Amino acid sequence: MHEKLWQQLEALERQKTSKRAVCKYLLDPESYIIKLLNTDYQVNLTKKRIFAVKTSKKTETPSFLEQLCLLSYLINAKQLPLAENLVNAKSLPGGVFFFRGSHILPTDKLKKAFGEKPNLLYESSAKLNATKRNFGDASVELFVLPRIPLIFIIWAGDNEFESRASVLFDKTASEHLPLDALLAAVNLAVDALIENVEINS
Repeated sequence: MHEKLWQQLEALERQKTSKRAVCKYLLDPESYIIKLLNTDYQVNLTKKRIFAVKTSKKTETPSFLEQLCLLSYLINAKQLPLAENLVNAKSLPGGVFFFRGSHILPTDKLKKAFGEKPNLLYESSAKLNATKRNFGDASVELFVLPRIPLIFIIWAGDNEFESRASVLFDKTASEHLPLDALLAAVNLAVDALIENVEINS
């Protein structure tokens, strides 16, 4: 799985990669330890395998999208501070052409899960170490990867308007992940938020 990404990662200098990606590098076994959402993963360079570390509650093999995010991030992450400038997906370089059709953001899923009860967003994101933000009727900032914060916003519906949901990115997001991996990161985060609601309901 993702053989070309493994080849690209293998060619990179290890210490520089760990510094860029804000993660740990281990010599034995040769691997990176990196957090995706609330799970620490070991990216084993020798075996070309990724798995959750023993201290994590999550033990299954990471999905195709999780592996895509981890490998793409390790390859592409740059040593840049956050811009502290939030933008929508179509404001990212190439975003107008990419985030459409089958690549639209999963905002409908967010709206369906939280539109009627926006405060559920805070409850569901607590396990993911999210930070409360002051947008809409409910909003949180969630780090999917060490340099990738996502802002999820919910507006409740009323008699005149339907509920709405949106996702905002730090302007640097596409510096660290190509757009396909960034979309994968959003989908993983949204699924995690909704899964937490279903577990608690």
